[in-house]
Amino acid sequence: MRIWIMRHGQAAAQAATDAERALTVAGEAEVRLMASLLEGQPVDGILASPYVRAQQTAALVRSQIGFERAIATAPWLTPDDEPNDVLRYLAERPEQNLLLVSHQPLVSQLVSLLCEGHRRAHVPMPTAALVCIETDFVAAGLGSLVLQRTPAEQGA
Repeated sequence: MRIWIMRHGQAAAQAATDAERALTVAGEAEVRLMASLLEGQPVDGILASPYVRAQQTAALVRSQIGFERAIATAPWLTPDDEPNDVLRYLAERPEQNLLLVSHQPLVSQLVSLLCEGHRRAHVPMPTAALVCIETDFVAAGLGSLVLQRTPAEQGA
């Protein structure tokens, strides 16, 4: 299984609630830049947090890579969700190539848990950062980090 994990793009600092914060123009640009890394990659499903900025990020990626199916909203991909719960949900998914769009601190903890077996490793995930993890079985410590990129590394 190949799990792509992307943090949402840069979002407005203020909104009525955290969940309502929308992408900025700069955030949209960095998402488009990073989505180019997914062009030509097999993606079987896109799962996104219900927060506005994650939904917008997923929609931009979907459009850029020509993904035809709908984005699935995963209520267990919000900033403070438990990474072990995410692994349990992922283990039940039939897809072999999934893109998850979520938030800090969850994205860093999830990468750490999948690759290191714990959630304490420091994994830099600035806005719109993208990682790819390959694993034969979704479980703590069994993943291999095969790609880690940030917008700054892509020329943003």
